[in-house]
This record gives sequence, C-alpha cells and structure tokens, in this order.
Amino acid sequence: MDELFEKIIAGTIPSEKVHEDEHTYAFLDINPTAPGHTLVVPKQKSTNIFDIPESDWLAVMKTVRMLAPYIKEAMRADGLNIVMNNEPAGHQVVMHAHVHIIPRFEGDGLKPWRGRPYEEGEAQRVAEKIRSLL
Repeated sequence: MDELFEKIIAGTIPSEKVHEDEHTYAFLDINPTAPGHTLVVPKQKSTNIFDIPESDWLAVMKTVRMLAPYIKEAMRADGLNIVMNNEPAGHQVVMHAHVHIIPRFEGDGLKPWRGRPYEEGEAQRVAEKIRSLL
C-alpha cells in the first residue's frame, strides 16, 4: 500500500473525514477550490472511470448524491460542481478514482471551460465515431 488515497482510507495519513461506509470514503480536499471541497473515493482501488467496477462507481455516485445537499447547505453555497478528472490529460493527479464535490458561490471567480460550436457536419461525424464503438 503505497498510494496516497489508500493510506488515507487506512488512516496512516490523516484526513478530515466527512463520511465513510462499506464501499466509499469521503474527505476534505487538502487544497480546496472552495471551503467544503470534498473528495469521494471507492475503498477498492481503481485508477479512474476506465477501470472502476460498476458496483464501485454506483457506490461512489450514491455517496456523492447523498453528500451534495449537505455540503451545499453547510457551506451556504449557491451551487456545486461534481467533477471527475480522468488521466493526466484530463488533469487527474492522484491515480485513484475520485469524484470532487466543489461548493460554488456567486462571484467566486471560477470560470467554466470554454466551449465552441461544432462546424457544419462535425457533430454528426463525432457522434458516428462514438456510436460505431458501442
């Protein structure tokens, strides 16, 4: 056991635990985007969305859904972001599947990512690439 979140779950690295059940562990992020920024992790190690067992993913989502309104209320937040970063290009830093619950406040200065409209016919081509792999 040499991975950060495994050590946090085991209690060998301290954390500010918010919730724990049989399948998940939730704790405050040590570098929060906002106060109350919470991470929800499966206790069974998986790297990210690409290898997490369905049962663990469902357990994480159940915990996220349960905690979200309590975090919003406790922090008096105006809203929340629920985010999962996957692989280095997706800004995943710790290679243990985890979901962020991030309280958001009007005027907090955090910017959403920029989108761009599809060019003519591009959406259809992209959708077909995805559908062809299903």
